[in-house]
Amino acid sequence: MKHSVLQQLSRIESENDVRILLAVESGSRAWGFASPDSDYDVRFVYAHERDWYLSVFEGGDVIEEMLPERLDINGWDLRKALRLFSKCNLALNEWLGSPITYAEVPEFRSQLLQLIPRYFNPIAAMHHYRSMADRALLENLVNDCIGIKKLFYVLRPLFACRWIEHTASQPPTEFQKLVTDAWVDREEKGWIASLLEQKSTAKEAQRIPLDRARVESIQSELERYKSAPEFVAARVRSTIGELDKFFRDWIE
Repeated sequence: MKHSVLQQLSRIESENDVRILLAVESGSRAWGFASPDSDYDVRFVYAHERDWYLSVFEGGDVIEEMLPERLDINGWDLRKALRLFSKCNLALNEWLGSPITYAEVPEFRSQLLQLIPRYFNPIAAMHHYRSMADRALLENLVNDCIGIKKLFYVLRPLFACRWIEHTASQPPTEFQKLVTDAWVDREEKGWIASLLEQKSTAKEAQRIPLDRARVESIQSELERYKSAPEFVAARVRSTIGELDKFFRDWIE
């Protein structure tokens, strides 16, 4: 599949006259709990030549394609990406932390990763992940049963909230890194290991029972995270102009 992805990225560069700075896998494959029939969610950041940005009217800033072989490709122009980055865009932060890389220009990712602590907003991030988990549980739990994939859509943001509570920093993209720390107890780790084993062979829609006590524990924890401002520190303020400099450094 990587060969197919690289072919498509090369075609996109040529057809759109852009340079791809970073292309990674996102979604369940990057998180580490893909099903056999999961899509490939390729995400990338690209840049035009410098003169393209010197226009009275801004051009399009997204490239999207849904291709055969369950290949979903979506890219953001560098200027759009940096505007979102300045507002603590968690999707972009997760792309930067993806363990599956298809293409990258040396130093681009590492330089942007170094800036995350300046723009990370733990209170907004806490509310974002809590809302994701809350919604996934509400929409998918029926008669104490839930799709195994949807359960991970509850657990991953739940443990991201724990990470933020303890570190006030960007949670890692990989689910396993979220569940290996001291604030995840042995019983939870054993349960999650069992779920991951089931998920590796299960179809996307397979449903499993979820113990009522487990449901109530998750609901209680999510309710507590509604009070994020009471126990999460405010973000460090960024330096004015540093993203402008970053932008200018990466357009040619």
